[in-house]
Amino acid sequence: MNFGRGPAVVLNVGGTRYSFSREVLKDFPLRRVSRLHGCLSEQDVLEVCDDYDRERNEYFFDRHSEAFGFIMLYVRHGHLRFVPHMCELSFYNEMIYWGLEGSHLDYCCQRRLDDRMSETCTYYAAEEPPGEPGGGPEGKGRRPPAAESGKWLERMRRTFEEPTSSVAAQVLATVSILFVIVSMVVLCASTLPEWRAPENRSVEEQSRYTAESVREPSGIIEAICIGWFTAECIVRFIVSKNKCEFVRRPLNIIDLLAITPYYISVLMTVFTGENSQLQRAGVTLRVLRMMRIFWVIKLARHFIGLQTLGLTLKRCYREMVMLLVFICVAMAIFSALSQLLENGLDLGTKNKDYASIPAACWWVIISMTTVGYGDMCPITVPGRILGGICVVSGIVLLALPITFIYHSFVQCYHELKFRSARYSRSLSAEFLN
Repeated sequence: MNFGRGPAVVLNVGGTRYSFSREVLKDFPLRRVSRLHGCLSEQDVLEVCDDYDRERNEYFFDRHSEAFGFIMLYVRHGHLRFVPHMCELSFYNEMIYWGLEGSHLDYCCQRRLDDRMSETCTYYAAEEPPGEPGGGPEGKGRRPPAAESGKWLERMRRTFEEPTSSVAAQVLATVSILFVIVSMVVLCASTLPEWRAPENRSVEEQSRYTAESVREPSGIIEAICIGWFTAECIVRFIVSKNKCEFVRRPLNIIDLLAITPYYISVLMTVFTGENSQLQRAGVTLRVLRMMRIFWVIKLARHFIGLQTLGLTLKRCYREMVMLLVFICVAMAIFSALSQLLENGLDLGTKNKDYASIPAACWWVIISMTTVGYGDMCPITVPGRILGGICVVSGIVLLALPITFIYHSFVQCYHELKFRSARYSRSLSAEFLN
């Protein structure tokens, strides 16, 4: 910012004034306010705010002053809540104007916003700054080379991470899905007896990556799929902002688990030889080869349903742990009682299926989940009464955390749906241009 006078900058939002130093604007948490620091002329300033007073060095925003007051509380204290007696969608519109998203809200307000958006089927798209995709040609002409490079990297990141962000992203996602499907079909077909019969090879021989197997159609298809997934993973790693964060993401870990076994198997074949004891055993290589089933999870990058499931499990891990604790406690109690009633007491009838508590745990778990295979069942009257109590208790315990998981699932779905709609906006702009 090389215009205006004085060390202080005044923001006038709906008649309420806030004073800041120039350096504070550089890293201000609100994206629209921080853009003022990069303005080079008064014309650039008027693209960010509604009016500018050079004498007072004051920037005027014709926005809701009370809503901005609550947003400033978030800037100072890190908690963002709705303004009382104000429409949730109106406040959310103010949030998007200043550069915030629904994830910045506290959890209780996020649920209110999700319910309101689901009722009205309303989705908002964040306003793009000038010079970014969808901005005017004037902003593009003034961008320095570093900004152009950052813009290109951001476009590449969106292309690989957001399938709905552009036409190229949709094409790339479609090709990736096709490679996953082809790879899964080849993996499943390779386990059929008819697939191995023409070559007259055993399962161990199928697991070996020899020069002859690579030249076969299945080996060629597998090598092509591995090459595509490897290139995709490398490009996404190169264009990522934070390399450490990229490696820690679950989907990227799954990609590595799906790609690495192929190269490990090839290296083991090269260094151990085709006739080594390890190759004849074939167990290790079969396990590595079957790890390609993780490629199915790669579809989560392109389908909101799978993303919603993963995000729900991530956010509801406390409820899931609580559910497992419920089941484990009930299983310990009912397995000990069932073993005592069926085998531990001298009632003239002993059920050998309940000879130990660990053996009774199997019956308890299939009874609590109402699966009931029938491979073991109580034969005494007290044991059957205990079995009925076990089934009813299982239904109640499994139903207790469902409400929390359901609300989290709805919230995650609307968040991902909103993000997809936001990137679809840039896709529509690309078609129009």
